[in-house]
Amino acid sequence: MQKSLKIAIVGSGLVGSLLAIYLKKAGHTVHVYDRSPDIRKIRFSGRSINLAMSNRGWKALDGVGIGDEVREIAIAMDKRAIHLGDKLNFQNYGQEGQSIYSISRGALNRKMIDLAEQAGAEFFFEQKIWDVTLSDATLHIGEEERGEWEELKFDMVFGADGAFSRIRHRMQRQSMFNYSQEFLNTGYKELNIPPNPDGTHKLDKNSFHIWPRGEYMLIALPNLDGSFTCTLFMPFEGENSFASLTDRKLVEAFFEKNLPDTIDVIPNLTEDFFANPTSTLVTMKCFPWTYEDKVALIGDACHAIVPFYGQGMNAGFEDISVLYELMNQYGDDWKTIFSEYEKSRKPNADAIAELSYRNFMEMSSKTADEKFLLQKKIEKHFAEKHPKKWLPLYDRVTFSHRPYSEALAIGDFQNAIMEEILKIENIENIWDSEEIELKILKLLV
Repeated sequence: MQKSLKIAIVGSGLVGSLLAIYLKKAGHTVHVYDRSPDIRKIRFSGRSINLAMSNRGWKALDGVGIGDEVREIAIAMDKRAIHLGDKLNFQNYGQEGQSIYSISRGALNRKMIDLAEQAGAEFFFEQKIWDVTLSDATLHIGEEERGEWEELKFDMVFGADGAFSRIRHRMQRQSMFNYSQEFLNTGYKELNIPPNPDGTHKLDKNSFHIWPRGEYMLIALPNLDGSFTCTLFMPFEGENSFASLTDRKLVEAFFEKNLPDTIDVIPNLTEDFFANPTSTLVTMKCFPWTYEDKVALIGDACHAIVPFYGQGMNAGFEDISVLYELMNQYGDDWKTIFSEYEKSRKPNADAIAELSYRNFMEMSSKTADEKFLLQKKIEKHFAEKHPKKWLPLYDRVTFSHRPYSEALAIGDFQNAIMEEILKIENIENIWDSEEIELKILKLLV
């Protein structure tokens, strides 16, 4: 058990609320501050990409005994459903019986705050933190940035306040602090597929649905009430872009031409399209993540990524798992805990940022490409025969706890092998032959 400290967490999102539960478990006093209203008291919609919980996330939730409560609000997706005009391809995830889980961001966040309060954390909503004094973990709070501020003194502060973190903003003003942010020229907009009148799902409910169209794509993830949360990703500017869809007629014509099989299932298409905001996608990197033994960043505040691997929340939750292991290892030596935490997590955060960016290319273009689908088939076939020699990249990221940096390195090596295999003459007919199996084994040496 650590010596009990008074700790502030800035940000009551998924990572902030789970961190609060872990810190309470370790015996600390925990106060959580958020500038937004209590999400449990407001209607939450219009800016969400449903979450895809996978092994890393479940490990963190199970680590404090709340995994089963969250499983009650999750839907298993064991495959991708790829919508290509008049044809529907299914592509299974992982090995037999493995799934990722669709969870509504709002539902999970409400549940996590409830669980953190039950664990004894105190939440303070509509509290604007404008600054932090790094040297003594003092938060500066007030109604306005230029108005009166009150000082709140803590033993330690965690910044879990997202990609545009105020806590990081203060850390950025130190010497030798590296920081970068890069926006995609693709944005996203939420749409909705309502349930059937009897409450059932209009599409297969255990699939992650993708309409890949190259420059843009639509995805849909199931909700418990029979609906799907859809997200349209497309460029801000250009021929097929948000800028080109300026009125109802243009939106309807665009969907009829390019996504005709969605017309019947998205009845409020134009209303949602113009009511919901168009949001940006950013990759944010920085270092260091900590200041002495006083202040630390966690989750999106230190490594925001684009959502195309479904790993943003999982990576943030894994930060907490790693931090907690180090707390158990080093006791009250928070300087070492913080130093080892950022050293361990930074290379992995960079790796999943790179993988997420690449997966955008895969989902929007390659899932419609016959050669890519053949590659996935060969990899799956070979992996089933030689599970010790080949674990596909997606499985390494989603269904294991091995470091993201390792997944990236091995994934690049495996991809080079697959490029060789796909060049073989008549590969589409001999892909599952012994000859190909032996060739892959040879290339693996």
